[in-house]
Amino acid sequence: MDDIRTVANGSIGLCVKRTNEPCWKVGLWIVVWWSRSNLRPLPAASDGVLIMMTRFLPFFLVLTPSPVLLAQAEVPFRCGAGELHRVSTEVTNDPLLPERIAQANASLEEFTGTFIDDVSRGGGGYVVPIVFHIIHNNGPENISDAQILDAVRILNEDYNKENPDWDNVRAEFLGIVGDVGVQFRLATKDPSGNCTPGITRTVSALTNDGTSAMTALIHWPRDEYLNVWVAASADGAAGYTYRPPVAQWIPDQDGIVLLHNYIGSIGTGSAGRSRALTHEVGHWSNLAHTWGDSNDPGSASNCGQSDGVADTPTTVGWTNCNLNGASCGSPIDNVENYMEYSYCTKMFTAGQGVRMIAALNNSTAQRNELWQISNLINTGVNGNAPLCVAQFTSTTNVICAGGTIQFTDASYHDVSTWNWSFPGGEPATSTEPDPLVTYATAGTFPVSLSVSNGSSALSTTINELVVVAEDPGQAPPLSEGFENTGQVGDIGWAIANTDLDNTFSISNTAAFTGSKSLRIQNSTSMAGRNDDLFTPTLDMTAATDIALTFRYAYARRTSTDDDRLRVYVSNNCGDTWSLRKQLRGATDLVTSGTTTTSFVPTSGDQWGFAEITTISDAYHVANFRIRFNFESDGGNNLYIDDVNINGLPVGLEEASTYNSSALIVVPGPAIGNAQAVLNITSNGKVRVDLLDMLGRTVRGIHNGDLSPGLRRLDLPVGELPAGLYFVRMQQNGRSESVRFIVQ
Repeated sequence: MDDIRTVANGSIGLCVKRTNEPCWKVGLWIVVWWSRSNLRPLPAASDGVLIMMTRFLPFFLVLTPSPVLLAQAEVPFRCGAGELHRVSTEVTNDPLLPERIAQANASLEEFTGTFIDDVSRGGGGYVVPIVFHIIHNNGPENISDAQILDAVRILNEDYNKENPDWDNVRAEFLGIVGDVGVQFRLATKDPSGNCTPGITRTVSALTNDGTSAMTALIHWPRDEYLNVWVAASADGAAGYTYRPPVAQWIPDQDGIVLLHNYIGSIGTGSAGRSRALTHEVGHWSNLAHTWGDSNDPGSASNCGQSDGVADTPTTVGWTNCNLNGASCGSPIDNVENYMEYSYCTKMFTAGQGVRMIAALNNSTAQRNELWQISNLINTGVNGNAPLCVAQFTSTTNVICAGGTIQFTDASYHDVSTWNWSFPGGEPATSTEPDPLVTYATAGTFPVSLSVSNGSSALSTTINELVVVAEDPGQAPPLSEGFENTGQVGDIGWAIANTDLDNTFSISNTAAFTGSKSLRIQNSTSMAGRNDDLFTPTLDMTAATDIALTFRYAYARRTSTDDDRLRVYVSNNCGDTWSLRKQLRGATDLVTSGTTTTSFVPTSGDQWGFAEITTISDAYHVANFRIRFNFESDGGNNLYIDDVNINGLPVGLEEASTYNSSALIVVPGPAIGNAQAVLNITSNGKVRVDLLDMLGRTVRGIHNGDLSPGLRRLDLPVGELPAGLYFVRMQQNGRSESVRFIVQ
């Protein structure tokens, strides 16, 4: 175009100047100027202007978490424009990229300036298929479907002037509140034509990256779907996207990236942050901020910039909801605009709506292909979505007697009726979509769901889903080697396998003692998966101390594997958990080096020993429980054996001449590691010896002062042959002994 001229300076930026004036370098890949009316031609080069503009726009926009646009910010506000460092280097290293972006922008701006909007198209005339890709590492960023649905609801309200607060804008702008007329619908068919809820979930540590490396994990064709990635990080921002002139050249990276807590108003989101998606879709649809391209809202220099929209007043940009705000000679600023950074955004202008519809009608970045009827059919958003899957979720599957579980239907699409069956529960049946069920008695129970959309029906049943434990639990000690069972549920243990793949199971492949142990088969395909193993409830109300010991065996498959075994305790039957120990594949979980084949321990020295004693008296309750959590990093198999929990009740089987003290050896029987636990009640010298079955001293363990309280001394059982032994404690002329077995 003759009336649009740019000067590239060979670097990331432009030199913008008048003849014989110093160069003003703009920190963007490319900047294109046009007149404020968006229709008037720019001055010719002969007018002494190399590049002239009264408005300029960014092509790449970033919304940084801040109190400026959205509440509950974590970092100071900074809005970046033109920051292409998130784009893959093979694109940004192209020396012709600035010129290509400039050409795409010039073409789109010419089209926008002459676009004649069909006034009859308002109120939902355009439909855009949308898909949300949740990239998570099993953290809070793995938000619920309900939070996504809430975000789509808000987005559609805002783009169709259906948000309940639109008519609360200042009277000066009430007559130009725009009904953009775009509906965003979750896709019901994926690119292969398979059924989808329009929400994908990918487990990856790249959720903490947020750049093109993360978005490359999954991307659906941009000419068929608006891609939105939800993650734990947006590379330092709350969200970012690319406007069409840049997106034109990065089809595999075109879309919107948002932090999980800037999605919707429920779950990890909030009402104050819920308009971030509305804002970013505006950028995706070729809108700038109301103050133009400045990265410094509130700066007086913004008065020389603009957003390319005639009915948005020139403004410096606002960082608070100053409804009386006026700047740049405007009688009143549009502080409540979605493309502002105030606390009170609630409108687009009619002119912004026209600009966005123009982008949707232009081939730049293939925006015009999204709403074609053929694409709506191919993506399943034309109103004829089939009933594909019957499925549900639950808040938990392991509770105590008298506990409740919230079940939530996750079937799709267009479910109209539900029929639930809850054997052992109250109610035993339900026709609600999300019933709350109470289980009064201990046991293991199935759950069934049948759904219908009025023309077809599907059903699903998960056997042995709900595990209801006794409350109060069984008396301690618990000593489990998994020898006399084929299923963990048969001995009162429970498993949570949310991914319905490999999980904890009884195995006769290897054991530390006997012939069986617990095993979880782990491989690269398991990376990111979490599995839980729960003990039965234990009544620890009479305990004076709680000690947990167990054996484990693990090998890495590669030198970089970092699988993790965590141990949690609960004093309320599992309603809440507290971490007590973590073993990591990169450090202390490994017991047998690295093997590229499936690991099987073949000797006792390939097993480790773990002990947990940091369990306070707050856990001396009637429904104490322990949970083992395994988080896969795609490494190798894990084995667990010989789990011992001892509440150390007062009084021992052994006869004692020192009744005011107690002595015990854990675990029993002892294999490789053991400790003597002494309950010292007074100051003084204490002598502890290890004796054989004939009473002969094998080794002195301790001879010196010990302060009152529970004291633990390591016993060298790894050096002893199998047999019967005694530990003897002497203090103040009194003696106490306890026997134990070394295997």
